[in-house]
Amino acid sequence: MIIAFSVTPLGEGVDVGRAVAAAVRIVRASGLPNRTDAMFTTIEGEWDEVMAVVKDATDAVLAAAPRCSLVLKADIRPGVTNAMTSKVETVERYLAEN
Repeated sequence: MIIAFSVTPLGEGVDVGRAVAAAVRIVRASGLPNRTDAMFTTIEGEWDEVMAVVKDATDAVLAAAPRCSLVLKADIRPGVTNAMTSKVETVERYLAEN
């Protein structure tokens, strides 16, 4: 499964970078394939391992703020691996057809 998620600390002012970095640190330490951009972190793995990372990342934000917003989107396809890369490669292949 692939999960794109965003955790945002609430109630601690406008500078959220330090708390978000703590969450991303958790994701990167997981060893699961992941990618972070300006809006979301995407992670790929089995349900239990991915959800455990999301929980730990959320807990890291809650350690820095009294409240946290979590946005999560999941692509659940049992038996599929390397989808984070292959989905993008497919779109790039179609874009190159012109």
